[in-house]
Parts: sequence; C-alpha cells; structure tokens
Amino acid sequence: MSQYWSKLVHSLTPYVPGEQPKINNLIKLNTNENPYGPSPKVIAALQKEAADSLRLYPDPNSDGLKQAIAEYHGLNANQVFVGNGSDEVLAHVFNALLKHDKPILFPDVTYSFYPVYCGLYEIEFETVPLNDAFEIKVEDYFKANGGIIFPNPNAPTGRLLALPEIERLLKNNTESVVVIDEAYVDFGGESAVALVNRYPQLLVTHTLSKARSLAGLRVGYAVGHPDLIDALHRVKDSFNSYPLDRFAQAGAIAAMQDKSYFEEMRQRVIETREKLVNDLESLDFEVLPSGANFIFARHPQYDAEALAASLRDQKVIIRHFKKPSRIAQFLRITIGTDEECQALVKALKNTLKI
Repeated sequence: MSQYWSKLVHSLTPYVPGEQPKINNLIKLNTNENPYGPSPKVIAALQKEAADSLRLYPDPNSDGLKQAIAEYHGLNANQVFVGNGSDEVLAHVFNALLKHDKPILFPDVTYSFYPVYCGLYEIEFETVPLNDAFEIKVEDYFKANGGIIFPNPNAPTGRLLALPEIERLLKNNTESVVVIDEAYVDFGGESAVALVNRYPQLLVTHTLSKARSLAGLRVGYAVGHPDLIDALHRVKDSFNSYPLDRFAQAGAIAAMQDKSYFEEMRQRVIETREKLVNDLESLDFEVLPSGANFIFARHPQYDAEALAASLRDQKVIIRHFKKPSRIAQFLRITIGTDEECQALVKALKNTLKI
C-alpha cells in the first residue's frame, strides 16, 4: 500500500533504537539505561499524581518543571524548554533552529538520529571526521554552516570535549546556532550550561533518561537564550501543545529537586565504569576514554560482531554498530551494576578462553 505514501516518506531511513529484548534473565547493557531506579521521591510524586485530576489536561507549558530546571541551573524559567524526551526536543531544534540555506555540521561518528532528522526536515548536512583518536577537533568546524550540533560526551565513542574547547568553538561561530547535546554529561563532564548567558547562539539539551533514571517517563529539556527558546515554543505549539503528561511533569520535578540522590547514583555509575575499564584493559581491550555511562572498546584479535554474538549466547547483550565502517570493530557497553559488569567480564573470559 506504499502508493499512498508521500514522496518524503519514501526517502526516509528511520532511526533504529537499541534492542529491547523480550527474553527473561538477560543482562542488558545495550541501551545506556541507568542500572539503578529513580529517586524514592519520584515514586512518591507519581503515586500522588495517580488521582482524579488525571481527567484534566496537564499544564501545557510545564511551568513547574521549567522553574525546577531553571533553579537547578541558576537560570530563568524563560531560558528553559521541555519536551517528551530529549529526542523530541532535538527534533524541534532541527526544525526551528537548524533549517537554513547552508548545511549544518556534525561528526561523522555520532548520534545516528541526527541524519534522520535532516532527512525528515529536508536539511542539508555535512559530516566532519573525528580524528584518529576519535576526538572532536573544534577547528574543523571553523567554516560556513547553518548550525553545529554534537553530543558531549560524544556517542557512541564516549569521548568528552573540554569546556574551554566548546567556548573556543562559540567564539569562532557567532552567526549560527551551536547545539551541545549533553545526554551523558553528568557522568564525568562539565556542562556547557555555564556558558549560555554569555553566548546567545548556544543551546544545550539534556535528558532525564540517563543520570536521573527516568527513561520510562520521557522527559528532556533545552536551555539557552530566551529567543532560542521562543523559537522552540513556536514549533512545539504548532505540533503538540501538551507534550508532557501529569506523571512526567511531577516525576521530573521530584528528580530535579533530589540532588543528593542524583549525586549518589551518578558517582556509583562512574566508579563502576572505572573498574570495568580496568578489567577490560586487563583482557587486552582498547577502551576509549569515556565521560559517559558507557564505554567504547575493541579487541585487537577478536571480531566485534562475533564477540557480541558470543556474549548474547551467554545472556549478556551489548551494542555493536556495523556502520560507519571505522567503528565496526568497537563494542558499546552500558555501565550496569557491579554484579552485571562482573558477569560481562566473566562471559568475555569464557569467549576469549582466559
């Protein structure tokens, strides 16, 4: 029945998310979810929200959540935009701020949703190669463009770009928007949110799916100059004026306000990550430096796809990317609990016959 499709639909290649397996008793280290549950205050807020008021629409502007995010970052509420997960926020960013006559720029190895958005919104783009160490070099972006976007830390490499380098990019790119996608920054990076009041072309996006353990609620946000935020609202209110339901708003507010639980959980993930890096290096894996809740690793003697298949046979799921070819021998491994990571190492030893 594809004769009923529009010309645009025929041209799209949709994003493929990580597998959500239906098999029980698997160790799931493939989609960068937090191994620990959300704050107990989040659960309490959700339980309180399960009331007769669900018959009413939620606040279309999510004012309470915007205020909580603004207070957390030391900003004003008019500098905050919220959406149904950071993917929806990014979709609005592409449509509202990155659709210009010149091509936008992003790395050749990065979040694979970016080219999907470009296809959906018919935006020209140019990929900028990472260097041989899989690092972003900001001077490679010092050229005419319709906008710049990349994750920091980058995904799937996990490599972190230092804040002074982001500022150097901003100083050399004043005529278009620079979007820093900070889905993983809480696991070791320094947020560029500190720069938004000095650079009106800077927009920073965050998600509550990772460090705050709320992947199931779908909450993301962007912070920046009020003019950038206004553009996002114009698109949002022309698309879906009620993107966040009552549960999402209540849970997200509680998560943003429980700073002690957030700090405890992210530190626990960081400590497990460093132990796992040491364990893998002892097995002769090359592991890229990571500022995320995952690592990117390859073994000089074993094929990555074969390793992933062997691990799956042992009920451990990780992520393998066949494309682009320069990362085809890498495995992306989400940081789980200490016990899950120990099981991963044991399964790898079985495969490597150590």
